[in-house]
Amino acid sequence: GSHDSFSYWVDEKSPVGPDQATAIKRLARISLVKKIMKKWSVTQNLTFKEQLEGGIRYFDLRVSSKPGEIGQEIYFIHGLFGIKVWDGLKEINTFLEQHPKEVIFLDFNHFYAMDDSHHYFLINRIHSAFGSKLCSVECVEYVTLQYMWEKKHQVLIFYHYPLYREYPFLWPGNKMPAPWANTTNVHKLLQFLETTLEERSRYGTFHVSQAILTPRVKTIARYLIRGLKNTLVHRNLPMILSWVKAQKPGVMGVNIITSDFVELVDFAATVIALNDLLLEEDESVT
Repeated sequence: GSHDSFSYWVDEKSPVGPDQATAIKRLARISLVKKIMKKWSVTQNLTFKEQLEGGIRYFDLRVSSKPGEIGQEIYFIHGLFGIKVWDGLKEINTFLEQHPKEVIFLDFNHFYAMDDSHHYFLINRIHSAFGSKLCSVECVEYVTLQYMWEKKHQVLIFYHYPLYREYPFLWPGNKMPAPWANTTNVHKLLQFLETTLEERSRYGTFHVSQAILTPRVKTIARYLIRGLKNTLVHRNLPMILSWVKAQKPGVMGVNIITSDFVELVDFAATVIALNDLLLEEDESVT
């Protein structure tokens, strides 16, 4: 999985998003501030298509309307506005059309400046983009690749807003817990990932290990011009990857792992390779 999956492009000419504090919005009237914001808002370099081709199958999505804009158009957002959600969904669907056995998870977990009418608009967009590829809510343990292939389903949508109850193809957000370490310290992060794996529910939900470091205000102030990648990510990725390599999948093990800048190391390939351990287990049992 990728963290803030859509943030490979954010528009520094757009207004600052409603996910930001009022003080930041005021500061952003200075054009240089938005340039700096971009350095800290971008957490991925690859487009959806490139991430999919690289093996990413879980997408972490934050969305917003544009306050003051006529209509109900919804955009991806992380500090600054990204592309229209509709354009991203179409790009993902094109990949799925070309790869009918691939399955993806779209986790809509943060909504900003959206009332119910915006949600209905977005949900209709999701349905228009994927149609019969959408997998209805089911007992998590039933949803195997075999099950998805038989039903010709390819997409699971997780929707962290009460309207999910009105649509059989929207999975509730609580089926995709993603505990957040909220730290700049890689040792604290790895300890947190271990602890939350131990607390993982044995049945009935997926589980996201967010292998990401989060800058604090003082981090940003201190390393203003360097940005997220050069300050936190480059230095700590090797240690995070070592933790990933040491994991085991399956019940009470890792399930979905997300990272920033997924292309900087062989992150996706490392996570995918963990599945071989499950195959080895099956072979030893049989």
